[in-house]
Amino acid sequence: MPSLSEALSPFSAVLLTGGSSGIGKSFIELCGKLRPELRFCNLSRREPQPEVAGLILRHFPCDLANAGDVARAAAAVAEDLGRELPEGRILLINNSGFGSYGHFPEPNLSHQLEMLDVNIRGLVQLTGFVLPLLRARGGAIVNVASTAAFQPTPYMATYGATKTFVLHWTLALNEELRSTGVRALAVCPGPTATQFFRRAGLKQGSVSDAFSMSPEEVVRQTLRALAAGRSLVVPGWKNKLLSSLAGAAPKPLAARLARVILARYRLSQAQR
Repeated sequence: MPSLSEALSPFSAVLLTGGSSGIGKSFIELCGKLRPELRFCNLSRREPQPEVAGLILRHFPCDLANAGDVARAAAAVAEDLGRELPEGRILLINNSGFGSYGHFPEPNLSHQLEMLDVNIRGLVQLTGFVLPLLRARGGAIVNVASTAAFQPTPYMATYGATKTFVLHWTLALNEELRSTGVRALAVCPGPTATQFFRRAGLKQGSVSDAFSMSPEEVVRQTLRALAAGRSLVVPGWKNKLLSSLAGAAPKPLAARLARVILARYRLSQAQR
């Protein structure tokens, strides 16, 4: 198995979304430590503040729920990379996404529709804009899905469905890209120690630490999967086991079991 540094050695630039916090920030920090010469381009509302000195990082302000913003940022990134980095493979990491918890359409329909825009449309749009550049130079696409992708998720119905789209779309895209010099990898983390649950409307600590992973470990396992040429990775053995069981069960049964589990363990944790 190649080292993490070797996994990144083919790339000269990393283009990612949501690098200001959580898994996205960990991608910048870990990749920057392993390959200080990498050039990073981040698309998000907030500018990243990585805890690693000397990174080559440019921030492109972008609201991924806004199609016009994505188009403008993608054009600016392509121009920037063409001018500053005329050669080298590119790693695209579609990391941005958010969820919500409660009875649909709580907290409101606008929130649900914005989730569709960020988790699905923004990801597809940015990938479509960047793919010609990746085809010309070679590279890889990493799309962050979730273990929620393997079964229906009552009380998080829209979020789980968006991640199912990301998983299936990535696997299909990877097959389309065979022999092109570009490949795609779907990453399906389970509960991770980020601000995700807080933004979804849950109290801090609503998921036990026993079931959570650190963002850095998710990134490490992602890079190992990338080096191994895989198209899917579920970080953590507990997550692998649970997602395998959920994926194998009939969908109506999986939905019912998920409803019972999510209602029992999380409704009491919802913020009021």
